[in-house]
Amino acid sequence: MVRQNITSGNPFESVFGYSRAVRVGNQIHVAGTTADGDDAYEQAKNVMNIISRALEEAGAGLEHVVRTVVYVTDMETHMDGVTRAHGEAFSDIRPASTLVAVTALVKPELVVEIEAYAILPEA
Repeated sequence: MVRQNITSGNPFESVFGYSRAVRVGNQIHVAGTTADGDDAYEQAKNVMNIISRALEEAGAGLEHVVRTVVYVTDMETHMDGVTRAHGEAFSDIRPASTLVAVTALVKPELVVEIEAYAILPEA
């Protein structure tokens, strides 16, 4: 099977040894994704845009997402904004999803990280 690595161009990808997303066959795995923003909602919206671009590069879209994993640093403070942004992106798609509280992400100002898994229809 052919493997396609999708890069965001972030130099940390080569340092850490990962890809923004990987497509193998009809499956696309998007790495945990963070983004800057003034609050949890804005960060989550920006994350969804990055995920969407990675999926597009792999030949897919948000409509192909079957599962997400969402990491939030403080549920009480950030859950409403994160779930609002996730719901706006996936309201009709409704992938299986897990929401997990974590103590920290890669930078202290980041409050949400999202992974996505997509499957394209069989050709």
